Amino acid sequence: MTVRVQRENFDPGAEMDALCAGRLDVGACASFVGLVRAANDGRGVAAMTLEHYPGMTEAALEDIVQQAGRRWNILDTLVIHRYGELRPGDRIVLVVVIGAHRGEAFAACEFIMDYLKTQAPFWKKESTPDGQRWVEAKTSDDDAAARWRE
Repeated sequence: MTVRVQRENFDPGAEMDALCAGRLDVGACASFVGLVRAANDGRGVAAMTLEHYPGMTEAALEDIVQQAGRRWNILDTLVIHRYGELRPGDRIVLVVVIGAHRGEAFAACEFIMDYLKTQAPFWKKESTPDGQRWVEAKTSDDDAAARWRE
């Protein structure tokens, strides 16, 4: 399990290759890459600034990944989340889950992303033509995470 919170960009293909390197037990590699959109809620977005609480953010992400490992038979995971100022088209987040079978890997990847959106302490501020605004939590994200509750 690897969790990284960083300013620097990442290469999804290189990260997936590194996670799977030398592993002959891997039958599935499920991934998700989140990108900055040029519009949100009908408003143009010139930039998005992501802030986090160092230490607390990594711990929250590690807890989410550990929960996924307890629910599904997976082999390894990687979560990379960026912070700082990002522009439309920039990568924000990468979640990679490897396992012996696709069903377990897909489910764990989706769970991690759904919980990351609602449980990880990140704050987003968008720069729009009307000025800056903090992005509020979305009910749809809460609904997505709620379906995993036991």
